[in-house]
Amino acid sequence: MSCRSIYVLASLLLALSSCDKGAQAPDPAAPGAARAAGPYFDVRGLLDGQIRQLAARHPGAVKEVSLRGSAPETVRVPQVKWADELQIFYQADINKAALRGAYRLDSAAEAGGAVRRTYTAQPGHPNISVTRLSVLSAGGQPQELEATLKQDNTLFSGQKQLRLTLQHGQLRSYSVRGSQKLVLFDTLRFSTRVRVE
Repeated sequence: MSCRSIYVLASLLLALSSCDKGAQAPDPAAPGAARAAGPYFDVRGLLDGQIRQLAARHPGAVKEVSLRGSAPETVRVPQVKWADELQIFYQADINKAALRGAYRLDSAAEAGGAVRRTYTAQPGHPNISVTRLSVLSAGGQPQELEATLKQDNTLFSGQKQLRLTLQHGQLRSYSVRGSQKLVLFDTLRFSTRVRVE
């Protein structure tokens, strides 16, 4: 498979991950959208800041994509539209008025003085798409963000595991893996890992 086809597959994968949204009003969770402070970790603020940094630095990326359990294909992308590339991570934003009180917060100290805060969806909130959000911070700076998302409706079901890693306040890598099932179609399993250059 050529590098161009790998890039097309990766783009298609990200497009499919939001195929159940349909035509809607502008998304208040979109990059740069106005936001109010909330009780949970500020995923949007983190992503907006990273997109600004990446847009200023213009780094490339090395992507590794696998569909349906196939051998991973790797491609280097020299110019990246970071707002588009990281859009899927905005789905992990739980700082919304409708979600206040929907998550239990657990904190645990880890080696080296790091702290892991885990937000877990509580029972009684059936329409929550983010079932778990975990943020590892050291010295007040996020080092890792992990989220588990689930979507279920009459036509579509899916699950995604999202992961971002940061070093010294800068995005270093991220990954998305999961599965999607459309009615009358086979389950699509996918995995994408990206290293920022």
